[in-house]
Amino acid sequence: MAKKSSMGRQKIAISKIQKKNHLQVTFSKRRAGVFKKASELSTLCGVEIAIIVFSPANKAFSFGHPNVDSVVDRFLARDPPSNTGVEWVMEAHRNANIRELNKELIQVLDELEVEKKRGELLDDIRKASRRLCWWEAPIEELELHELERLRIAMVELKKKVANEVNRILVESKNPSPLDTFRGLASNPCLLSNKPVSN
Repeated sequence: MAKKSSMGRQKIAISKIQKKNHLQVTFSKRRAGVFKKASELSTLCGVEIAIIVFSPANKAFSFGHPNVDSVVDRFLARDPPSNTGVEWVMEAHRNANIRELNKELIQVLDELEVEKKRGELLDDIRKASRRLCWWEAPIEELELHELERLRIAMVELKKKVANEVNRILVESKNPSPLDTFRGLASNPCLLSNKPVSN
């Protein structure tokens, strides 16, 4: 089977997407990507970060480390947080926990991406298999030419089954000399010249 050549990854023009469905799908994927990058930046550099995004449908989405409110409050107040000893230890402990959770989140997102690709590959394999074994597809999904081929194959199968049934019936009514010999060989009394005693 010839392998389809794909255009590969293409650079897209950066301009507003006109189709609403494409716009929403692109927004969802890009938003997840931006949040993932923000999480990585926070984990790698130990920074506080907040991102607020409004969707095309005017829904608000946010990501923040340690949380959006504290980062926004800090930005709006323009005051550095006062760090007493206890607050500093609590903040450090909370940040360590959040960094660990962010690492786990990144790992889970990466695993999810791998599983999505594996699922797409399995879908492609299933579709290719269905094209090769079209007769296994539900009959409602077959096209007209496939239905015609299936009908012809069923007629041929019916003829072959009828011929095999007739052959078996004929053989059972007229045993071959080999079958007769096998019957004699299985009974030693019939082969010997000695009379059978009662």
